[in-house]
Amino acid sequence: MPTPAERRALIFLAALAATGAAVRGVAAIRGAAPVPADALVALDRQRAAVDSVAAEHKGRRGGRGRHAPKDSLAVRVDLDRAAAAELQALPRVGAGLAGRIVADRDSLGPFGSLEELRRVRGVGCALLATLAPHVTFSGSARLSRGDENPAEGMRTPCDVGRLRTSRLK
Repeated sequence: MPTPAERRALIFLAALAATGAAVRGVAAIRGAAPVPADALVALDRQRAAVDSVAAEHKGRRGGRGRHAPKDSLAVRVDLDRAAAAELQALPRVGAGLAGRIVADRDSLGPFGSLEELRRVRGVGCALLATLAPHVTFSGSARLSRGDENPAEGMRTPCDVGRLRTSRLK
């Protein structure tokens, strides 16, 4: 059994539906104005443009998941200055990762290099390799622990991963 508040809501919705039906009935009786031919042509052009973009987008996806690849960046993105919205234009960077990059940069300072970007949770060697051609850095890199006296021949974790995969081939 509906409460009094629910009854009032149902009566309101019924009245709203009846009003909508009455407005549509009056419009049908009066006759709707015909749509101009030039408006129909413009609508057809717009539909064709949307269809072509949708077909192009579908072709680029290639079944790789919910995000289309972002291969064609015209400008390199400065990771030491870019806003989260700009970072989302990069391949494999969504809203969450862009927010973590900005938060890390704001709290710990500029990255200065791809290797420093690894301090952000969710950024690994594969993502660094994907981002390398699309990013630049305007800030100077921070000195990490052990940078004062780097060991001779010491490799970064990303270099070790590349060596490991190259031996498998």
